[in-house]
Amino acid sequence: MLKCRTVWKKLAPLARASSTVCRQNVRRTGLNNSRIPACVPVAHMSTGPAGGGRENQLYVLLVGAACVGGAIYTYRTVKGDNQRYQDRIDEISSRPYKRATEEPATPIQSEPPAVDATETEVIPEPEPEAAPSPEPQAAPSPEEPSPLAPDAAVAAPIETTEPPPADEPVVVASPEESAEPPAAPVVEEEPSPPSEPSPAELTEPPPAPVVESEPAAAESPAEPTEPQPEVVAESGGPAPASLKVPSHTPYLLIGGGTASFAAARSIRARDPGAKVLIVTDEPDPPYMRPPLSKELWFSNDPSVTETLRFKQWNGKERSIYFQPPSFYINAEELDGAENGGVAVLTGKKVVHMDVRGNKIKLDDDTEISYDKCLIATGGVPRNLQVIERAGEEVMKKTTLFRKIEDFKSLDKVSRNIKSITIIGGGFLGSELACALGRRSTEYDLEVVQMFPEKGNMGKVLPEYLSNWTTEKVKSEGVKVISEALVKSVVCKDDKLEIKLKDGRLVKTDHIVAAVGLEPNVDLAKSAGLEVDSDFGGFRVNAELQARSNIWVAGDAACFYDIRLGRRRVEHHDHAVVSGRLAGENMTGANKPYWHQSMFWSDLGPDVGYEAIGIVDSSLPTVGVFAKATAKDTPKAATEKSGTGIRSESETEDTAISPVASLTPAPNVGQHKDEYGKGVIFYLRDKVVVGIILWNVFNRMPIARKIIKDGEEHADLNEVAKLFNIHDD
Repeated sequence: MLKCRTVWKKLAPLARASSTVCRQNVRRTGLNNSRIPACVPVAHMSTGPAGGGRENQLYVLLVGAACVGGAIYTYRTVKGDNQRYQDRIDEISSRPYKRATEEPATPIQSEPPAVDATETEVIPEPEPEAAPSPEPQAAPSPEEPSPLAPDAAVAAPIETTEPPPADEPVVVASPEESAEPPAAPVVEEEPSPPSEPSPAELTEPPPAPVVESEPAAAESPAEPTEPQPEVVAESGGPAPASLKVPSHTPYLLIGGGTASFAAARSIRARDPGAKVLIVTDEPDPPYMRPPLSKELWFSNDPSVTETLRFKQWNGKERSIYFQPPSFYINAEELDGAENGGVAVLTGKKVVHMDVRGNKIKLDDDTEISYDKCLIATGGVPRNLQVIERAGEEVMKKTTLFRKIEDFKSLDKVSRNIKSITIIGGGFLGSELACALGRRSTEYDLEVVQMFPEKGNMGKVLPEYLSNWTTEKVKSEGVKVISEALVKSVVCKDDKLEIKLKDGRLVKTDHIVAAVGLEPNVDLAKSAGLEVDSDFGGFRVNAELQARSNIWVAGDAACFYDIRLGRRRVEHHDHAVVSGRLAGENMTGANKPYWHQSMFWSDLGPDVGYEAIGIVDSSLPTVGVFAKATAKDTPKAATEKSGTGIRSESETEDTAISPVASLTPAPNVGQHKDEYGKGVIFYLRDKVVVGIILWNVFNRMPIARKIIKDGEEHADLNEVAKLFNIHDD
């Protein structure tokens, strides 16, 4: 029909022109009867009354031939289409018989039987079946053949009419199907059930066999070993030997710590349908780290290393994990989740980041593209060079404390050795020293803590308070060695000998190195992101942006504080605040980082402090103290707030005046100077830039406002009254 139309379009102008010429000639002949027609130009087609010119005959023949040819072509085309359509219908109706006679591989590959035609190179479509993600979108698999029939019919002329030709292409494709048949039926029949296994996504491997029930058992025995560590492989089916990972995610969070979880929660709060993927190299979903060096050590439950549940100072029990496994969905379900969700890929490390291409590469060469990305890789514990150079034997007897595995390992070691030495006098070192000191009597364990400063937390606390803290640590059963610089460490007779630069020698069974944290900036090189030369970490602006669609939060972020300048903070509350802000900005909030995060440290249930801003013992300080009461302890503070994690950013508590207590004041120390409770101000250019609340709790909003105002204060004793430290 198209050809007929084309011919007619070409002939129509000629026909109209010739007709016009004929009419004009007739008119002229009628008016000029006496003239000889020979005067008419030869170009005119008809001049005589009989109209028998040769040109007219040629024209009639041309038009007639075109019409007849068009009719014949139309008839043959329609007849051929009807024949092919009928052949296709017959072929489709014969599929049930083919499924019964052939292997279960044919059901899914039977869609390409339109392969019979020469254009059957469309067969590449079966390849996506190996990755179920694209196929489940066409969920109504039973009805798929019928919509495909008309399309395939165009490509399959004659060969589909007979079963033998249809078999031939199937034979060609069967080798591919022989390896994939298990996944095929699961992909089309079980796209909805995956939403049910999600509650067990992170802990229970059983759902995997359920998904693999009918598919070939030949593959399932070989593959369970890989899917088990990560639930994501459970409902995805056994088609790929490796874990099924979404190829694209709108929100990608690199790192599985507090900052990532806070960001995910913030993104979902502002965008309820958001699809968030967290990638972490740890085997666990996001969890809080503070209890690893605090409450978990004071648990009386012998199975605490397995349950990871602990009693807070207020007596309430909770898990170390932010959310139960049911909170998350399987990674392969993320694409099809109607209401979005948060998925976690555990045990996967991001080794390369392509900023221009908006994609990352995992350690198994899997690539994931993203729209927006958060880098919250945290940090890795530092080690002493003398220990690293000491050899493998020494390293085997050394713990770098950071993760759940480190807690489990140290707990086990501390129950089976006679002595342990903690190197480091900061927050982590002092907390672990007090925690292990409590076990010294029960397990006949000698606990030694050594550090280069004059007292515990000497880099943070003023000297007088650092010395008092050291006495407190000693009262917990810890042998403290101050001003100790390690010169060498060797292993002799299954014992570690630590030689100090002043000649002192310490023998121990195990070492815990708590000497700080190194921000994890491994992705900086491949991503082309700037690393701060002074503070370390990814350099970001006040909105925590490193690029237009890349944010950084937590320990790895070197951000610009609009009040205190460029900083990098390594504390839980900062991870919560920065993660939350990054999540908001990823959804378009465009907020600057102005909220001063706080941090806290507890030396057991009786002594603790909260701090905010820049707390550096090298700065001038002013301390105002008062006598402590029974409510001025970490335990009392958590009983009042109802949370074991004293993070102001999480609890959003506001400062209120303390209520008088009739309980007698506890004996908080035996040192000649008593520092029961108080406020320490840190000054820079006569302006308060940092505050420590010593055994004073739930007053952080006041401290934050003082720092935010940035004013000079003539009498800080008056400022201290704002914290009600003198109220009984």
